[in-house]
Amino acid sequence: MSNGSNELGGFLRSRRERLTPEAAGIAPGGTRRAVHGLRREELAELAGVSVSYYTRLEQGASSSASDAVIDALAAALRLDPVEHEHLRNLAAPRRAARPRSRRTKLRPAVRDLLAAMSAMPGVVIDHRADVLAWNRLGHALLAGHVAFEAPEERIRPNIARMLFLDPHHRGLYRDWADKASVTVAALHQAVARHRDDPVLEQLVGRLAVESPEFARMWAKRPVRTCSYYVRELDHPVVGRLTLANETVTLPDDDQQLGLFYALPGTPGADALALLTRSCAETLAKENMR
Repeated sequence: MSNGSNELGGFLRSRRERLTPEAAGIAPGGTRRAVHGLRREELAELAGVSVSYYTRLEQGASSSASDAVIDALAAALRLDPVEHEHLRNLAAPRRAARPRSRRTKLRPAVRDLLAAMSAMPGVVIDHRADVLAWNRLGHALLAGHVAFEAPEERIRPNIARMLFLDPHHRGLYRDWADKASVTVAALHQAVARHRDDPVLEQLVGRLAVESPEFARMWAKRPVRTCSYYVRELDHPVVGRLTLANETVTLPDDDQQLGLFYALPGTPGADALALLTRSCAETLAKENMR
């Protein structure tokens, strides 16, 4: 994975190459263009900065930029609010290095809340997509092939790692490409917010090496944020089902609570009821051992 400066330059370059001269309000010239998007000098002029300064930003020779420059570049590149915020994070000066816990902690109250929601699949992940905890139904829905206690192990289950490297988890998503894109985008944003996290860097590096699909998606630098999805799943126990997936950000070191649900009377609700009974039977058998 690139360092912070190169991440900034890579993001700027990807958005510059995406923007056509017509979309940027630049009249087409008479000569054939060597690039698909804007030239560096064209973007620099639109943003009101020198070509040499912009080139240093894109090449990683300058590690930060003022808010005014970032706002001007975001406007020139036609960035949406999420992309604009991501650019701000990438361009922010690095804080003084501080030791970062290699293992994210979950508040006991959040663990209790998750367990209390026994009728709704739930999972809590951190900024690395590590699973910090799941309730019984969340575990059965997302990863019944691994141990329920796996989040307590030294190496926790990781949603991104399972999505790209675990065929059992990958096969769960009928809409895998969309789920993968959302996951890669979330990791990109996490890297911008946590540039002092070597564990996150190692995760991205491993995925880029072991999954060509991840490497291709990562190179495109997707950035998007959405708290609500409709997921099309193909579950090994209850078959095909459609569930809503709501994601709630917790005020605890960049953690997220993911909840899955279906409206009463829908096939998804029937499938969840079946999965709930299956969980109860499995738990009863475990308690009898």
